[in-house]
Amino acid sequence: MKTFLAALLFGLGIVNGLGDRVRAENADTAPDELTKIIFEIEDAANNRDLDKVLDYYSEDFTNSDGLSVDSLAEGLEQMWQNYPQLKYTTEIVSWSKEEDLLVAETITTIKGVQKTKGRVTRLNSTIKSRQYFEDDQLVNQDILTEQSQLKSGDNPPKVEIVAPEVVQTGEQYNFDLIVDEPLEEKILLGAIKEEKTASNLYLNPTVLELEPLPAGGIYKTATAPLLPDSNWVSAILVRGDGITMITHRVNMEDSLDKTKK
Repeated sequence: MKTFLAALLFGLGIVNGLGDRVRAENADTAPDELTKIIFEIEDAANNRDLDKVLDYYSEDFTNSDGLSVDSLAEGLEQMWQNYPQLKYTTEIVSWSKEEDLLVAETITTIKGVQKTKGRVTRLNSTIKSRQYFEDDQLVNQDILTEQSQLKSGDNPPKVEIVAPEVVQTGEQYNFDLIVDEPLEEKILLGAIKEEKTASNLYLNPTVLELEPLPAGGIYKTATAPLLPDSNWVSAILVRGDGITMITHRVNMEDSLDKTKK
């Protein structure tokens, strides 16, 4: 299940070279030089030019899930092999300067199609991240929000996702996948699993055991850990005419720090 999340790896740094910015600005004031750099990085990713992509990463790069430059490169190579025509699109949300670091918040959308033994699988992922740059290289990144969907078959289940992106430590929350269409006589199978985010899970699939589901979808109640962390909630819905898989990130913030962004 997590294999397709390797696609999200490029959300780490598709907007680089932000050293051109001197003071805090919003996206509307991004200079032409920045727009050009974004285009060049996107072009490198869309053309699967790994060396050019990695030129924008510091050797000491880290991220909130424990990814390194090596694991990033491995993930990109695997994902580009599985999805040879991935399309990356990035939007700058905001940017600012913090001492010697330039900070950018971006939203990256990744779309792709995989064809295996006659089966077509469609990937659609969206990530919002906060990225830190020094000397025109990405040195650190935090994933703020993340959601991915994989769909295959003639008529994969159409679902509505009801889940928080951020909860307070110790807080109870719900994760619901609501099927937006009548089942009629069709049998719906599914499974759901919650686990801590970790770099190894980008490349190693999560095992989900299917079981018959009641009409309507999947409903789960969870309690956030007592310490700040991030979890992936992964779910799969299987019907005779299609499959839908979803992964959604839930970030747990310190309940004592109400001002944390």
